[in-house]
Amino acid sequence: MIKNIIVTLIWAAVSPMAQVAASEVQPIQLKCEHLVSPLGVDTQSPRLTWMLKDDRPGARQIAYQIIVGTDSIQVLNGKGTLWNSGKQGSDQMLVVYNGKSLKAVTRYFWRVTVWDKDGNPSSSKVAAFETGMMGTNHWKGTWISDNNNINHKPAPYFRKEFEVKKDVRYARAYIAVAGLYECSINGDRVGDHQLDPMYTRFDRRTLYVTHDVTSQLKKGANAIGMVLGNGWYNHQSLAVWDFHNAPWRARPAFCLDLRIVYKDGTEETIVSERDWKTASGPITFNSIYTGEHYDARLEQPGWDKPGFDDAKWGGVRYRSVPSNQVVAQLMVPIRLVTPYKPKLMKKIDGKTYVFDMGQNMSGVTRIRIKGPEGTILKIKHGERIHESGRVDMSNIDVYYRGDKEADPFQTDILILSGKKEDEFMPKFNYKGFRYIEVTSSEPVEMTEANVTAYFTHSDVKPFGEVNTSVPLVNSLWKVTNNAYLSNLMGYPTDCPQREKNGWTGDGHLAIETALYNFDGITVYEKWLADHRDEQQPNGVLPDIIPTGGWGYGTANGLDWTSTIAIIPWQVYMFYGDSRLLENCYENIQRYVDYVDRISPDGLTTFGRGDWVPVKTTSNLELTSSVYFYTDASILAAAAQLFGKVEDHRRYTALSQKIKDAINKKFLNRTTGIYAGGSQTELSVPLYWKVVPEDMIQKVAANLNKKVEETNFHLDVGVLGAKALLNALKENGYEQSAYKVAVQDTYPSWGWWVVNGATTLLENWDLKAQRDISDNHMMFGEIGGWFFKSIGGILPDPRQPGFKNILLRPIFPEGMDHAKVTHESPYGTIVSSWTKVNKKVTYEVQIPANASATFYPPANARDKGLVKLPAGKHTLQVTLL
Repeated sequence: MIKNIIVTLIWAAVSPMAQVAASEVQPIQLKCEHLVSPLGVDTQSPRLTWMLKDDRPGARQIAYQIIVGTDSIQVLNGKGTLWNSGKQGSDQMLVVYNGKSLKAVTRYFWRVTVWDKDGNPSSSKVAAFETGMMGTNHWKGTWISDNNNINHKPAPYFRKEFEVKKDVRYARAYIAVAGLYECSINGDRVGDHQLDPMYTRFDRRTLYVTHDVTSQLKKGANAIGMVLGNGWYNHQSLAVWDFHNAPWRARPAFCLDLRIVYKDGTEETIVSERDWKTASGPITFNSIYTGEHYDARLEQPGWDKPGFDDAKWGGVRYRSVPSNQVVAQLMVPIRLVTPYKPKLMKKIDGKTYVFDMGQNMSGVTRIRIKGPEGTILKIKHGERIHESGRVDMSNIDVYYRGDKEADPFQTDILILSGKKEDEFMPKFNYKGFRYIEVTSSEPVEMTEANVTAYFTHSDVKPFGEVNTSVPLVNSLWKVTNNAYLSNLMGYPTDCPQREKNGWTGDGHLAIETALYNFDGITVYEKWLADHRDEQQPNGVLPDIIPTGGWGYGTANGLDWTSTIAIIPWQVYMFYGDSRLLENCYENIQRYVDYVDRISPDGLTTFGRGDWVPVKTTSNLELTSSVYFYTDASILAAAAQLFGKVEDHRRYTALSQKIKDAINKKFLNRTTGIYAGGSQTELSVPLYWKVVPEDMIQKVAANLNKKVEETNFHLDVGVLGAKALLNALKENGYEQSAYKVAVQDTYPSWGWWVVNGATTLLENWDLKAQRDISDNHMMFGEIGGWFFKSIGGILPDPRQPGFKNILLRPIFPEGMDHAKVTHESPYGTIVSSWTKVNKKVTYEVQIPANASATFYPPANARDKGLVKLPAGKHTLQVTLL
C-alpha cells in the first residue's frame, strides 16, 4: 500500500446487514451462447454463463454445480437427466455444456448453484434454451420460390391455410431464407426482427431463424403468409461493388417448418411445399441498397388470413438448397430501436416537403398519408441539404451506377390508393439519413405527424456509459455510439448509405469502442464466420466481408484484414471466452503463413496504409509490417492458450523476426524516430509494442513533440487515429492525449461536433470533395479511449474477461469529475472520480468474483499499485 493513496473499503461484514446480504446472494443473468433463453441452438456444446449477485466486500464464487434436464420441475429440485456437473471447486462463470448428447428441436432447462466465499450455496432460477435443427436432416419442408427470374421486380407473396384441431402446447416456426423475409400468421406479423436473415456468403452458409408462434395459432382455420425480399441475395441495383454479379445470385427462396406440439403429446409440422400459393403484391420493387417501391392500389386485404380467395394465385416451384450449411441465426436481431419525430418541417411548395429528424441514423421512414388515387410520392433520404432547403445526395450517391429515374438512390416510392389513409414503411431496405424529402405528383397536405423515422440496427444491449463534467467528451461519446449503431446490421459496416459494406479495417479499428459500449459478441461471432467463409485456400481475405467477389485486390492487406486475428483476440479479452479465437485459429494461421510466404524478410507492403490522413502520408511498409507483427503475436499467444507448443515457438520466433526487421529498417536509434517521424509513424509502433524497451521513452517523447508542434491537433489517418491517443497515454503523456481528444478546432474529433455532427464523419475536412460520408465508424477509437483513459478500465491479458480489472485512470486538467461504467461478464464496473485542486477522490466498484489492480497516473504523487477485491472502494489520490 502506498503512503498518499488512502484506500477505504466499504465493508458490511460483522454487521447485521451482512446476514441480509448473504441471504440475497444468487447466481443471476443466466445465458446460453451469450443469449437469454435462446431458441435454435445448433451446437452440441453450448456455453453457459452467469453472474453472481453478491454486494459484500470480497464477494467471490468458490464452487459451482450445473443441472441440465428436459423437465423444469426436476431441474428446480436439483435433478438433471442430461447433465449434473457435480460440485466443481472453481470460480469459473463460463462453462461449456458437457452432458449427454443434445437432441434437435428440444427445450432444455438448466440451473446453477454456486458456493460463496463463506462456503454457503445459493441457486439460480431455472433458465432455458432450445435446440434448433442441428443439421439438415431434421428439416421437413422444401425450398420453394415463385416462377420468376432474377430480373423480375415485384416481391413474391406466399400463403398457405391449415387446420389446428387440438389444443396447442407450443409452436415454433423455423424459417430459412435466401434473401429477406417477413412472415405473418393469421394476419399478425411474426416477431419483431427486421431484415432477417442476416447477410452471409449465401452459397456457403444460409441462416434460419426460430420464432415462438404459440400465441398466434388458434383452433380451427389458420393461415401463414410469407413475403420475400431481395436483400443482398438478388441485388438488382447496380453499384461498383459487383453485387449484381454475385455467384449466389438467384430469385429469393425459402424453406419453412412450422412445428406444432399439442397438449396431448402429438406433433404436426406445417411445411413449405408445392401446396403453397404465390402472387405479386403491393411491393413492386425492393433493393437493400436503394429503396422500396410500394403501390397501395395493389394491396390484397386479408391475403395472410384464413378464408382469403386465392383462386387467382399461382403455384410455386421447388428450388435447390442455396448452400450446404443451413445454420441457426443465433445472434442479437436487427430491430426498429428508436423512433424519431421531425424536429423541423419545411414546406418548399404544395408538392415538396423536407423533414429534419435532428439525428443522422441508419433506418427507415414510416409515412401515413391520404391523397388522390395514383398520386406518386418519392421519399428521398440524405445526410445533407442544399441552401435551397432540399436534400443533397451528392456526398453519398457517388458509387451508384443504376437508373436514377426508375430506381433513385435512397428513395422509396409510394403510390397512393386514394381509398384510405395509406401507411407505408419499407420491409427490405434501410438507409443512412438525417433529412427526408417527400415530393408528390399531385399536391398533398403534410405535417410533422405524417412522418416517423426509426433508428434501425442490431439491437445490442448497452454495456458502457461515459458521463463527465466536460460536455464535449459526453457529446463525442454519444456521436461515436450513434455512428457505431448506424453501422451495425448483423455485421459492422463502413457507412449506412453510400456502401453498406463490411469493410474489415473499419471493423477492427472500432472493436474496443464496440465492446466497451455494447454486448456485441454474437454479432462478431457471426461476422468472423463470414470471414472463414470468404477466406481463400491460400489464406487471403477480401477487404469487404461478405462480398460477392469484389475486394480480393492488391491492397486488401494487413492493416485491413487483420480483423481475422484482432477481433477474436479482443472478444477473448472482453469476455474471457476463447471459442471465437479457437474457431478462427486455423484461419489466422493460414493468413499469417501467407504473408510470411510473400514477405520472407519480415517486412510487407500488403495493405492500404493510413487511410484518409489529414495531410501527412505515412510509410505503408512500416504500418503494414506492424500489423503483420500484431497478427503473428496474437497467433503465438493463441497457440500458447490452446497448448500448441510447436506453433507457439514458431510464431513467437516469427513475431520477433518481424519486430527486428521493422526496427532495423525504420527506427533511427540515435534520434528515436521511425521513418519520417509522422504522428502515425511514431504512434503505431508504440501502440502495437514494436518499439524496443530501451527506446520507448525517446520515441514517446518525439511523438509528444510532434503533437505539440500541431498545437495538439491530429495529423493522422485511420491507423494513427487508432494508435495516437493510446501511445501517448500509455507512455506518460496522458495530458497531451487528452488535449488532442478534446480539441475542437480543425483537425480534430471535436471539430465535427462543434459543427453540428451527430455521428462521426469519414473525413477530417468538412469541405473535402471525396470520402465524405457523414456517418462513418473508421475513426471510432475515440469512444473506446474514454473508457481506457478517463475511466481507466482495461482487461488484464493474464486474467481476461475483466476477471482482474486493470484500473489506469487519468485525471486531466479541465475535467472536475467523471463516471465511467462497463458491464463486464462479472457485473458492472464503476470508475468514478471527483477532483478538487490537486486532490482526487476516486470511487471504484468491482463486481463479485472479480478483482482489480489500481495504477496511479503519471502525475500522481505516489506510484505504487493497489490491489482491490470485489466491492466498493474509495481512494484518495494527490496529484503533483
